[in-house]
Amino acid sequence: MEGLISPSSAILLSLGAAVLGLFGFVVSVVLLLRLQKLRKDLSAVFAGKTGTDLEEVILKQREGLKSLDEEIRKLYGIAEQLYRLGNESIHKTELLRFNPFKEVGGNQSFALALLNGKNTGFVISSIHTREGTRVYAKPIEAGAEVKEYPLSEEEKHVVGTAVRKQSTAFTRKETE
Repeated sequence: MEGLISPSSAILLSLGAAVLGLFGFVVSVVLLLRLQKLRKDLSAVFAGKTGTDLEEVILKQREGLKSLDEEIRKLYGIAEQLYRLGNESIHKTELLRFNPFKEVGGNQSFALALLNGKNTGFVISSIHTREGTRVYAKPIEAGAEVKEYPLSEEEKHVVGTAVRKQSTAFTRKETE
C-alpha cells in the first residue's frame, strides 16, 4: 500500500499549514497589541476606582441631570410668562396732535393709540374747544375699531400707524 498522499501533495499541505499558522501568529500579535493598548486606556480611566466608585459617580451625574432638568423646566415657565406679558403689555404707540376747528388756535387736540403685541388696546382722544376739553376712550381689537365706538379720521390714522410699527415683543409660533 502506497502512502495516502503523494509527496508533492504533502509539501503543498505543509506549506498551506505553515502559511495558515503564520497568519494566525500575526493576527494573535495584532490582537495582543490592541489588548495592551485597551488595558492602558482603561487603566487611565479607572485608575484607583472600583466598581462601586464608578457607580457613585454615575448616580451623582444622574442627580445632577435631574436638577438641571428641573431648572430648565422652571426657566421655560418663566420664559412663557414673559412672552405672554410681552404680548399683553402696551408697546405700540402713536400720537397725533391736530386742530379740529379752524377758529381755535394751536394743535391742542390729540389722538393717542396704545396697542399690545396683538394690536389690541385703546385710543384716547381729546378734543379742545373754547368751551372746554372733552376726552374719549375707544377700544381697539386686532387693529380695528369696535362697531359700537366708531373712530374719527385722526383716530383711524393713529391706529393704522401704530399697527404698522414693528412689535418689540418676542414672536414665536403659537402652541395653544
